[in-house]
Amino acid sequence: MKTLLRRVVRTVPLGAPAASKAALRTKPLANRLLVNPVLVAAIALVVIAVAAAGWCGWSYQQAAHDESLRYSQLRDEVRQAGEQAVQNLNTLDYRNAAAGLAVWAQSTTGDLHQQLTDNRPQVTAQLQKAQTVTTARVLEAALTTLDDRAGTATVIVALKITVTRRPARRSTRATASRDS
Repeated sequence: MKTLLRRVVRTVPLGAPAASKAALRTKPLANRLLVNPVLVAAIALVVIAVAAAGWCGWSYQQAAHDESLRYSQLRDEVRQAGEQAVQNLNTLDYRNAAAGLAVWAQSTTGDLHQQLTDNRPQVTAQLQKAQTVTTARVLEAALTTLDDRAGTATVIVALKITVTRRPARRSTRATASRDS
């Protein structure tokens, strides 16, 4: 039987379509792939695509569950919160002192928070007497230390503070502030 198939393969003319299909069925797989290079290229592309998809999925999974990603997100959140707190503590309008001091109280903790809440009437009176409006704009900020386990951080902030007094005098100063 094997000799018969070999004869059929050898005797099939190359130009006959029906005969060549029959001949291809009788050839081994390696010979069929050599006959059709497009099929070889397609199989190679599929193998490469599957390998690339697998590698991309694995690397995405690794990156999504990476501890350094969580830490960098925490670092950015802490820096932004520090910027906002320093800006809040350097912005106050005597015409709306109660709201400004409430923002100050929300932006502080510890001894400073205690001082602000204990001395609120005196601070309000001083603001009304001075009749000043201060506004702060953050120029640059950086996180200098972060201990996520202890829940502490240190932020350094460069500000532009504008002070406007009631008799229409205006002064601007740049300052650096450190928030712990």
